[in-house]
Order: sequence, then structure tokens, then C-alpha cells
Amino acid sequence: MSGTMEALRNYRGPSVLCYGFRPFFLAAALWAVLAMICWLAMLTGMASLPMRFDPVTWHAHEFLFGYLAAVIAGFVLTAVPNWTGRLPVMGGRLAVLVLLWLAGRVAMALSGALAWPVVLAVDLALVLALVFFLAREVIRGRNWRNLPVVVLVLSYGAGNALFHVEAHLSGIAFDDAGMRLGLASALMLIALIGGRIIPSFTRNWLSARGARRLPHGFQRADIVVLALTALTLLTFVIRPENAVLRWIMLSCGTAHLWRMSRWCGGQVLGEPLLWVLHLAYGFLALGFLAEGLAQFGLLSIPAARHVWLAGAIGMMTLAVMCRATLGHTGYPLQAGAGTAAIFLSLLVSILLRVISGLPWVPVAALHLSALLWIIGFAGFALLYGPKLLRPRRGKRMPNPPAVAQGS
Repeated sequence: MSGTMEALRNYRGPSVLCYGFRPFFLAAALWAVLAMICWLAMLTGMASLPMRFDPVTWHAHEFLFGYLAAVIAGFVLTAVPNWTGRLPVMGGRLAVLVLLWLAGRVAMALSGALAWPVVLAVDLALVLALVFFLAREVIRGRNWRNLPVVVLVLSYGAGNALFHVEAHLSGIAFDDAGMRLGLASALMLIALIGGRIIPSFTRNWLSARGARRLPHGFQRADIVVLALTALTLLTFVIRPENAVLRWIMLSCGTAHLWRMSRWCGGQVLGEPLLWVLHLAYGFLALGFLAEGLAQFGLLSIPAARHVWLAGAIGMMTLAVMCRATLGHTGYPLQAGAGTAAIFLSLLVSILLRVISGLPWVPVAALHLSALLWIIGFAGFALLYGPKLLRPRRGKRMPNPPAVAQGS
């Protein structure tokens, strides 16, 4: 950790390139806005892109493997130095990684003019670089506890590669094995990392306020829930038509609801930075239940899938981006009215997207959902962009107990 802090103190380049979360979180938010605008334009027939993918396949890819890849990059490039005490990637090397991500977005948009192996290679470049960085840091730092993160990022990249192959062979890949593998890897990351940070942050915040009831730490029961999650997601990837899967999905969703019931989420409603984490994890649990109900024919598959895609992934990534930005740029870990507003905007967007497939819901609900999604992530860019672009704030006075940081 001392080496990390010394490297940051000695850094003289642009502030936006001094830590991985800065350029990647800002890029992710801007892409979440721009990609949604492009999707709406294609959905309404107002515009098109010179690509080989159908619009639905492009839309699915660019949020799961485009937007999310930027968030994962920002997270791991920031977290790994803290986990291992080794030096962060910064300056020119970080700029190269950002350009790799940007090249992937351009290659996808112009894929109609490029050979598909070229599009695949360019789009995979960032994740391959991240896997190399993760593996090197974990091995050299002997930080074996985080080896599963390396495996999950690798499987996420494998899902993207398979997505490209399936799209080349059939032209449509938004619900094939590659998409399911990428989604399963992302959900497992949320279950693994969310299960660490949510009870930890909650405990710290409640302890600072003298609460008597505190969240449970990681126990054997959590291992059982994670094992059930891995089994459920593996079956989801390789045997989605298996009739038993619906029951496993329902069991897994119930297990996650039980797991998060031990984290005292009802006691943090006064702090948006915390309740949004609990809410996002709740969408993870509800996504398993929704998938089970969809296999019984009680809910449409697109609606169920967006509980995970927009709910668990969209909400969790926005929550983590806000919290990490505040913590690493020298601001108190306390959400203002603007941050609460972007969380609520995204929440309503998710709910509208889930119900938009019901026969009695007008198509305007889908468009309103997209608009609220844009507002949420544009709000992040406006509120947090200046923090990401400017140097870290200087030494601050200690926070009073009422706003003690929960990290």
C-alpha cells in the first residue's frame, strides 16, 4: 500500500490517468448514455450503424460486453493495488487500455466494413489485457483469495469471444451461450464481491452510529449460497432448456434473499450510498426468481433477463462507481440529493423496463425507461465527471460521527 501511495504522490501526468477508475468510470457512464441513444434511434428507425449485427444483438453486446467491460476495468485496476499493495497502472499504460476499450466500441459500430476476426480481436483486447494484469498481480502478490476474480474475468472474456463466433455463424446471438456465459460471469462477480463489500460497508456505517444489530460476516452459509449460485449459473449457460433449472433458479433466488436478510439493509435507509448496494443485490436475487417464473411461463424472458441486466448489473455498477469515486477523490462517503436522484431515476427505469412487456403496458413505458436510464448515467457524468477529471482533494478535516465514512 505504501508503494501505491508513493506512486500516486510522484505522478505528474493528467489527473484522469492517475488511477484506473477515473477514465473507465467516466467512459462507462458516457457510453451508457450514447449507446442507449443509438439503440432508441435504431429501435424507432431514425438511424442505423454500418455493422454486421442486428440491432438487438448489438444492443445486448454493447451493454454487457461494452459498458460493463469499462466498469470492470475501472474496478479491478483500482481494487487490485489495494488488495496486493503493488503499483497501480497509470499514465500512458492506462491510456492504452482506455484506447483498447474505445477501439472495441468503434470496431463493433463499423463491423460491417471489417472482417469478423478483426472485430473479435479488437473487442477482446481490453479483457485479455485485464486478465494478464490480474493474474500477474495476484500471483506476484500471493493474493490467492482473489484468484476467483481472475477466473471470472477470464470466463467473461470467453463469453464475449463465443458471442462473436455465434453472431458470425447465425447472425443473432443475443440469447445464445456466449451471452449467457458473459452474464453468468458478471452475476457471479456480483455475488462474490458484493457479498464482501455490502456487509462490510454496512457494518462500518452502523458501528459508527452505535447500532446494536450488525451484519453477519462471511460464514460457511455464504459458501453454500455461492456454490449453489455457481451450479445454477453453470446450468443456465450449458442447459438452459433443462426442466429442473426452473426449480434451481427459484431455490437460488430464495437463498440470496436469505443471505442479504443478514446484512441489516433496513437499517441503512438514511444513506443512499448503502441502500442502493442492498437494492442492487436484491435485483440479483429477484433475477433468479424471475428466470424461474419465466420458465413456468408466468413472465416473459426479456422482462426476467432485464431484472439481471438493468437491475443487478446496472444498479450495482452505478452504485460502485459513485462510492469508489467519492472515496478515492477525497470526498465524504455521503450521497447528496443529486446522487439519490440518479439512483431513483435508474430504479424507475428498471421497473418500467421489466413491466414493459406486459400486454396492458403501453410501448411508451419502454421509451420512458430508456430516457430515465439516460438521465441516470448522464447525471453521474455531470455530478462525478469533474471529480474524476480533477486531482484528489487535499487532506480533509475528520468527519463527525453523523457522516462517518463506511469503507
